[in-house]
Amino acid sequence: MAHHPPRTLLSAALDAAARGWRVHPLRPGGKASALHGEPACPRTGPCDRGHVKWEQRATTDSDRIRRTWAAGAFNVGIATGPSDLIVIDLDVPKQSSAKSSSDAPCGAASFQALCERAGQPWPTTYAVRTPSGGMHLYFHSPAGVRLPSTAKTVAPNVDTRAWGGNIVAAGSTTPAGPYQVTEPAPAAQLPDWLLHLLQPVPTLAAIPASPAPLLVPGRATRRATVALERETARVRNALEGQRHHLLLTRTIAIGRFVDWGEITKEAVETAFGAAGEAAGLPPAECRATIRDALAYSARTCRARETA
Repeated sequence: MAHHPPRTLLSAALDAAARGWRVHPLRPGGKASALHGEPACPRTGPCDRGHVKWEQRATTDSDRIRRTWAAGAFNVGIATGPSDLIVIDLDVPKQSSAKSSSDAPCGAASFQALCERAGQPWPTTYAVRTPSGGMHLYFHSPAGVRLPSTAKTVAPNVDTRAWGGNIVAAGSTTPAGPYQVTEPAPAAQLPDWLLHLLQPVPTLAAIPASPAPLLVPGRATRRATVALERETARVRNALEGQRHHLLLTRTIAIGRFVDWGEITKEAVETAFGAAGEAAGLPPAECRATIRDALAYSARTCRARETA
């Protein structure tokens, strides 16, 4: 399949850079970086003091961009983190002989559900249609916020590209088709409700661990009690549009202590049920959400020694 001529791709790279987005070359017709990796690093030029990754080498310098794209028909990658971008990647489920794509909602349907749950309209922002029929929604990251990229942790078939992430820019093309702008509006500021969903789950590092947890039925260790109090407080104080998501994710976070025997399942169910109802959620929704969260935690929990 013929690829876009270099001039078209150069224009795409310059257009992205004009928006303040840092670009780097991708392999012609592909999504992988065309820049050398660490094993092949010559330790010269920009890497004379050590290997510099593509995320740091991405640029808005028009002269560098022209020199790079004069060398070949490279697709255009955008380093989202250094560009202060959060890109919501709405995927289309792949067809499978074992499992129909209808078994999982497409990313657009999942995102629409998130909007409705938050009581917010679908945001107007710069958008690109992908060759598979998916969509990329571009948002500016709030000042001082450094979010990681995610993969299907927000909702089914919804990924995000932030720090550590790369997105294929409009004007690029693959054997499956082109990336095309569908909404040329400026990239909007990331809405507060989305920012809240994308903030990473806290680790256990801040929770004091008991030297020898007391695994006595009906009792809880100190760190499990501290964590439960902290997380249920977050649920009680949740804003409308964030309540269900917080109840789900915070219960999952505490579920590990149930699986480790540091607190009883009944104690967790009671505490989160009260917190969810205090936040305004119906009792039946609280019970179902807590049940699903604890079941998920039981399936995915790592051994305490490796956590």
